[in-house]
Amino acid sequence: MFEDFADRRVDVGEVELRVRYAGQGLPVLLIHGHPRTGATWHRVAPRLVERGYTVVCPDMRGYGASGKAAIRPDHSQQSKRAVARDLANLMHTLGHASFAVAGHDRGGYVALRLALDRPQAVGRLVVLDGVPISEALARCDARFAQRWFHWFFFAQPGRPERAIMADPDAWYDADSETMGRGNYAEFRAAIHDPATVRAMLEDYRAGLGVDREHEQADRLAGRTVTCPTLLLWSSRDDLAELYGDPLAVWRPWAADLRGGPIDSGHHMAEENPGALVDALCGFLA
Repeated sequence: MFEDFADRRVDVGEVELRVRYAGQGLPVLLIHGHPRTGATWHRVAPRLVERGYTVVCPDMRGYGASGKAAIRPDHSQQSKRAVARDLANLMHTLGHASFAVAGHDRGGYVALRLALDRPQAVGRLVVLDGVPISEALARCDARFAQRWFHWFFFAQPGRPERAIMADPDAWYDADSETMGRGNYAEFRAAIHDPATVRAMLEDYRAGLGVDREHEQADRLAGRTVTCPTLLLWSSRDDLAELYGDPLAVWRPWAADLRGGPIDSGHHMAEENPGALVDALCGFLA
């Protein structure tokens, strides 16, 4: 994986991040989701480099090989604002004052927070398979609660850690052929590490609390994404089924919005990297 990519640990203030990067041209920050690491982009990142981009693939704080912050009572150490601050500092350290950002799943919430909090730095925003947390919660019904029960289970104290660590491989069902051997190895190392599992759960605990509050404050203040925004969703996942037209959910947040489906299951970077790269390059160009 990541042949010819630098692989470093970078101090971003509160934690150190593990990051891989390579390329020349427009910088593109790729942010993974739960329970993946930056390795989820291993089929996407080299293709973007070949197309003339600089690509940066970190493990978010709490995830993978990156540092774990001390847990706070309100879980704000794992808030999307804290993670976004890490990544802004990372890009600054690597010499990128402005950049495009693409985030998948939980990483999509971080990408949105970056675009809202640091509009001078984010020139293009891409969100993969997600709507803002506050929008999902505002539309929560029995169907959402049944399919996305993990949002609410993961937010409970103590019990999710015990359930997951009893059999991490059964809880996070995945296979090395679909993911790729190296990506799968990093994923398994993460889900078998109690500190990483707890930090990943803290992501969800922050999501139902401080992250929702931050988004609600944005809406009350009239803050929106000012850069061009692309929303892509997996045709074989449930975003369109839950929300009808996912673009309609996003329009109050981003005036310059476009998007559509990718023929894939949820992990599109692993399952259909070619289509994803084509969509990204068409938007970034």
